[in-house]
Formats: sequence, C-alpha cells, structure tokens
Amino acid sequence: MAGRFAHRPTRTTVRGGHVAVPTGLDGPGSPDGPSGVPRQAVPGGATAPAPAPAPAPAPAPGKVRVWVPGGPFDLGLVLGPLRRGPGDPTFRTTPDGSVWRASLTPAGPGTLRVAARGGQVRGEAWGPGAEWLLEQLPGLLGADDDPAAFAPRHRLVAVTRHRRPGLRLTRTGLVLDSLIPSVLEQKVTTVEAYQAWRLLVRKYGEPAPGPVPGRMYVMPAPRTWALIPSWDWHRAGVEDKRAATVLRAVRVAGRLEEAVRMEPAAAQARLELVPGIGPWTSAEVVQRSHGAPDAVTVGDLHLPGIVGWALAGDRGADDAEMLRLLEPYAGQRHRAARLILLSGRVPPRRAPRMARGDIGRF
Repeated sequence: MAGRFAHRPTRTTVRGGHVAVPTGLDGPGSPDGPSGVPRQAVPGGATAPAPAPAPAPAPAPGKVRVWVPGGPFDLGLVLGPLRRGPGDPTFRTTPDGSVWRASLTPAGPGTLRVAARGGQVRGEAWGPGAEWLLEQLPGLLGADDDPAAFAPRHRLVAVTRHRRPGLRLTRTGLVLDSLIPSVLEQKVTTVEAYQAWRLLVRKYGEPAPGPVPGRMYVMPAPRTWALIPSWDWHRAGVEDKRAATVLRAVRVAGRLEEAVRMEPAAAQARLELVPGIGPWTSAEVVQRSHGAPDAVTVGDLHLPGIVGWALAGDRGADDAEMLRLLEPYAGQRHRAARLILLSGRVPPRRAPRMARGDIGRF
C-alpha cells in the first residue's frame, strides 16, 4: 500500500512561524488551497482562503400589468395553441401554473410571464419588447373575443362548452410568429414539425431576456431566417419546398405583418399571395394572430374526420362535408371546431400512424 499511495500530509504544517500549504491535489507551493480555493496573504506570513465571491445579483424585476377577465378564464386553454410541442423553446409552463413566452415583437425581443391568481391575471415582461407585450396582454388573453356570441347547436358541443367555460381565443398581433411554425407543419407529422422548429430556433434564435425557466429562445429575425444555409434546413428535417416557402415569406415580412390590421379574410388573402402558403396555413395563422373565430382549417388530414365523427358519426367526412356540418356555426366555426377537439371524441384508429421521415440522414 505504501508503494501505491504517497503519505497524505496534514492540512497545514507550521514551519518556522509560517503556515505551509500542504502538497496534494494543488501541488507544492500552489497559490490555491486543497480544493482549488484561492488564498490570500494575512499578517504573520500565513495564507488563508480568499473570501467567497459575492452572489450574483437577483434578476431585475420586469414591467408589470394586471388584467381582470370579465368572466370565466382558463389560462391553459387560451394560450395552449401557441405552444409548438412539449419542447418548444419559446414556450414554458412552470409548476406554479405560470406560462412563459418569448416573442420577437416590433420593438425587439421580449419575454412574458403570465399567471392567473384570485380572479385576475398578472403579466410581467422583460427585454426591449416588454412594453409592447404588456400593451398586447389583454388581446393575448382573449379580451377581444366574445364567447357569448357562440350558440351551441349540438349536444356534444354544448356539453363541452359547459365543461370548458374558460375558453377564449387568443390574439397575438404577430404574423410571422405563427406563420413560420405553421409552414414547418405542412404535410409532415407534428413530431417532425416540432423537432424542426425546436432545432432551428435554438440554433439561430437568441436567448430570451429575463429570468426565464430553463433554456428559452426568441424566434430568429426575418433576416436570420433568410441566411440559414441549406444544410441546416436539411439537418432539421425540412425539405426544400417548406424552406423555400419560409424564405419567400421573410422577404416580405413587413407586408405580412401589416395583415394584423386587416379583417381575417383579407389577411388570409394577403398571406396566400406568397407561393407555398395555402388556405390551411393561412387559417392556422389568423386563428392565432387575429383570434379569428370563423377561420376553420381546411385541408387538414384529420380534422374533417373528427368533426364528421363527432357531429354525424361519419369518420370519412371530407372538407366539404365538414363545412356543411359546421354551417350552423357560421361566424364561429373555428370555436366550434376547438370545442369538438376538446371534447375528446375522435374516431377509433384504423390505420398505423403516418410514417415519420428523416431527410437529415441523406
């Protein structure tokens, strides 16, 4: 044993009135202590551990706004459609029920924390976009929505509405914020789309301002999207068609953002002027950017069958049949579809899930 291990010195050895630092991990004469703690000279020739570094200052508090909803309110139902999968780097839900969201606003990047307590909602924001986010807070939480305008025509819809009275339609006031992830969701599984969004935002976005929980990022600016090299689109699983659609959209980002001041139908028409953006994508965008209650999604792989099954027992319904079934809800068809999805009544699966592709392997 003695040949394998050197004698372990005592912690300090006094020699001639001086305290000698022992050998060991720090080596003889090391300026650091046995655990790497810096030492400083003290009177009498001795050395002592330097004082511990001062703790990091607490994050500066953000700007705050409080909003009181006029009626039932469910924070998760309202902001849930803005989350792009469980690993969305722009969206977090913490155990205390708060929702965190990082956004690229017209004033710059910003982070918003929203918490509902005691009949009121408190928003706190950080970053250059903080004031803009707080100005938009009521609209984001559904203040512009009118749930009372909806009249159920089917028992399933009526029961779901009764069980979910806090549903309101969010309005973000941002177009690209919803457009780019919607383009990534075209013609692929949600798992593939969420992965592409997560990889690209983490690599090309910037860290979200404020004391965010975990790693959160702000979506890249339009110019940054335009500069992403083709191989990184490929590695994220995005083929040329969807990547080209994003590139065409960010080149006219200013014109597309102007659509938030239009009526939803006119906004959809403007979005669809960009090649690669059709009715499915434009509806998915204005549902979030405008809080459009009638922007029903057509061209979806699953929604017609779900609506047909829920309202008529017809799992083979197509878009035309879905729109016929939703006709009694004209003006509120998107809300009706949301309630049908929330009911949980879906047709039993008869085929395997859509195969997941991975072009990044090629």
